Amino acid sequence: MRVRTLVICLSMLGSYTLASAAADEPIQPIAPAKITNPAMVELGKKLYFDPRLSKSGFISCNSCHNLSMGGSDNLKSSIGHNWQKGPINSPTVLNSSLNLAQFWDGRAKDLKAQAGGPIANPGEMAFTHELAVAVLQSIPGYAAEFRQVFGSDKVDIDRITQAIAAFEETLATPNSRFDQWLKGNRKALSKSELEGYALFKDSGCVACHNGSAVGGNSFQKMGVVEPYKASSPAEGRVAVTGKDADRFSFKVPTLRNVELTYPYFHDGAADTLSEAVDTMGRVQLGRKFSPEENAKIVAFLKTLTGEQPRFRLPLLPPSADTTPRPTPFEK
Repeated sequence: MRVRTLVICLSMLGSYTLASAAADEPIQPIAPAKITNPAMVELGKKLYFDPRLSKSGFISCNSCHNLSMGGSDNLKSSIGHNWQKGPINSPTVLNSSLNLAQFWDGRAKDLKAQAGGPIANPGEMAFTHELAVAVLQSIPGYAAEFRQVFGSDKVDIDRITQAIAAFEETLATPNSRFDQWLKGNRKALSKSELEGYALFKDSGCVACHNGSAVGGNSFQKMGVVEPYKASSPAEGRVAVTGKDADRFSFKVPTLRNVELTYPYFHDGAADTLSEAVDTMGRVQLGRKFSPEENAKIVAFLKTLTGEQPRFRLPLLPPSADTTPRPTPFEK
């Protein structure tokens, strides 16, 4: 009996030690999403995938934040209405509820505020909020869902963006191999991956890439040690604050699922993780990683890929005879 008690105590002590060690790490595990209003999430999912919120009837939220491609589109800059070239790389929507703000320059305070932007942007979905509301109001299936979720069939942009945000808040990616390691599974990572994590910490990467999202919680200047020559006209946070000190300051991107969200940086200039690590070491840290060091950091970064959201694709309610038709070729 004493032996069994000792074994249990030692086991509990080992678990406590592992938990304490994980708590001391600059990165914490991603928590699974909690769904408190399934009906609103389902409505938001339909709206997220519905291209009728665009002027062309072709572009949906999922066009630029493709949930089959890590929540991004794998393009240097997204394609908008009439094949317009977007000014900036599309950030992932996965785990975006953990961001301190939305968009690279942080101009939207939360996902709800962000959701209305692309709809009315002439270079993206090229609609207006009024037209989007008119389309949804004319569709009986949506009227019924809005009534179920909100208590009335009134449709307005506030309810539309609230529902989309509710769906996006469910797009968490827990249980990556790195999270398993943080939680005590010391077999989850290889020797090379652990060495890459040690380099990631010792080199100073965690000064910006920390927390559950491994980023997304601060704005930082792109090009601290060496000027960064961007291929995008975007100048970052200065567009929001008007302060010259915020020029070329961008929201630090999350590194969760980063192997899926290429190309990298706000201008999409780095095609590969290896290239991104090399550039960030040089312009942000003043450090030149050897090929071996680079490979180890890349190996670590790939352990941040979590379980991707799984759900049934929505069946969108059909348009009514009175529903305004899209105008995909109208200038």
